[in-house]
Amino acid sequence: MARRCALTGKGVQAGNNVSHANNKTRRRYLPNLQQQRLFSETLGETLRLRISTQALRTVEKRGGLDGFLLKARNTELSNELRRLKQRLIAARAAQGGEAAA
Repeated sequence: MARRCALTGKGVQAGNNVSHANNKTRRRYLPNLQQQRLFSETLGETLRLRISTQALRTVEKRGGLDGFLLKARNTELSNELRRLKQRLIAARAAQGGEAAA
């Protein structure tokens, strides 16, 4: 399983441990990934995603998973999330069409 956030793409970074004697050894900075279940209100489904805590805060700020996906650019999303976004847009259009009829 890749150490990469499903929503934001945040991944592993590399850097140095620097000792008091200024010795440098390579290290990895791992993202704080959590397994989360996020609910899509439009689709009425729950999705299990491995996302960073920073992404979880952003999802909450944008009003849930639906709000996050609708505001995100397609180039920033994975193929799976792009398909989910298209389903979301189609479901919203269908709901809008029912309300007008």
